[in-house]
Amino acid sequence: MTMEGRKIVVTGVTGQVAQPIAIALAEQGNDVVGVARFKDAAARERLEASGVSCVPVNLADGDFTSLPDGVDHVLHFAVIKSFRDTDFDKHLRANSEATGLLMARCRDATSFLYCSSTAVYEPDGQHPFAEGDPLGDNHRRLFPTYSIAKIATEAVVRTMARHLDLPSTIARLNVPYGDNGGWPAFQLELMLAGNPVAVHPNRPNVYNPIHEDDLVATLPLLLDAASVPATIVNWAGDEQVSIEEWCTELGRLTGVEPAFVDDPNALESVACDVTRFHQLGGKTTVDWRDGMRRLVAARHPERLREP
Repeated sequence: MTMEGRKIVVTGVTGQVAQPIAIALAEQGNDVVGVARFKDAAARERLEASGVSCVPVNLADGDFTSLPDGVDHVLHFAVIKSFRDTDFDKHLRANSEATGLLMARCRDATSFLYCSSTAVYEPDGQHPFAEGDPLGDNHRRLFPTYSIAKIATEAVVRTMARHLDLPSTIARLNVPYGDNGGWPAFQLELMLAGNPVAVHPNRPNVYNPIHEDDLVATLPLLLDAASVPATIVNWAGDEQVSIEEWCTELGRLTGVEPAFVDDPNALESVACDVTRFHQLGGKTTVDWRDGMRRLVAARHPERLREP
């Protein structure tokens, strides 16, 4: 599915996930307004060259007066997180409070999409999480505020959707990856540098990686599903794949044998039940092996072996 002729605000537009989505939407003929701090001049230049209008905003300030009126859709991808940073006040202000203020500013939009994370689920081995499963502090060991801030922000979105009568979707994203990076790309860099990949001892460590092409393709479905009360859905690939499997495939593609080290502080499995996603019409088409090959071709073409 494609969208065209819409005015769309995309926050966190310089990020790994939002950037290719914003560019694709602009190329489809939409008026895309990208919001970020734009510390990376090259990222801003790439966005503007693709037709994205860039508006500098610091979410922590909570000032969204520079955003245009008459917005059709808001795609809220911006997130503030820090490795082992325990400043909850800072992260709740910049994530949860800022989201409520953003929704208030764009209250007349047709729909609002908040990109949450499957990091909101309470760890439970290889159990595939459905949207009604218990929530918990999943990422505490690495990103102490992340899961709680995501859960708190979901609550803000649910409240403001009802208060403003603003149709909203809360999309719990699993492992996004593609030419623009992602967790598998980070692990590939570890492997190429001769470093081991940390995995939780409760193996296998299973996820539902979703390629950026499928994020772009299924985005209109999530906007169409926006409602009051807010729709909550796992935004995840159809295939369940372990870290061990995709790193082994990355090794096959590059000729580097992955080494794994058990680490109880590593993130556990977050496999997803995608039944609700399918009910909304969501279906992913990029096979994970093809996606990993494309990732290597984009980021390390010199290391890619022939099929």
